[in-house]
Amino acid sequence: MKTEYAHMTECAAEAARIALGIGAGQPAATATPCGDWDLRVLINHWVLYTSHGLEHRARRTPLPNELTVRDFAVDADWAEQYAVQLDRAVAAWSDPAVWEGDIDLGHASSPAAEIAAMLIMETALHSWDVARATGQEFRLSDGAAGYVLDVVDKSAELYRQYDGFADEVPVSDSAPVFERALAHSGRDPHWTTA
Repeated sequence: MKTEYAHMTECAAEAARIALGIGAGQPAATATPCGDWDLRVLINHWVLYTSHGLEHRARRTPLPNELTVRDFAVDADWAEQYAVQLDRAVAAWSDPAVWEGDIDLGHASSPAAEIAAMLIMETALHSWDVARATGQEFRLSDGAAGYVLDVVDKSAELYRQYDGFADEVPVSDSAPVFERALAHSGRDPHWTTA
């Protein structure tokens, strides 16, 4: 749990840094690596699941309906709010007991550690998506990148069944670890807005 929690903390800090680096005038219609999602749709998904969802999973509570329909990006200080919510979410996972047992997902339940792993992966991948769409550099340690790659490889087949990942993008086995994680999740590591 200690290693996984360190990766969660690192990914959340990078997500907050990227959010705070988005310019106020960034067009909402900006293209993203996420297919048909423009920047506003991506930001709303990112904020909802990687901060609010992260906290609610730890607390074993459902996401309130008002959060699932909220347009977070409409608030001028959404990035600051997101950073605060990320801190609250990560703190909710700080108790080792939270990583034990199962989390009820409504239609099924899964081990808490597996849910945490998927949320760490989502945070890293979508933070890269937002960074790439807004002209920022995404930074992750080799340890965290390796962890994300492992989670991607374990869950890619399931994600593809539900259109969560596109088909794998060919990349060299010698490519940097996080580039391989991106490619295995169906993302082009060299995607640009141009």
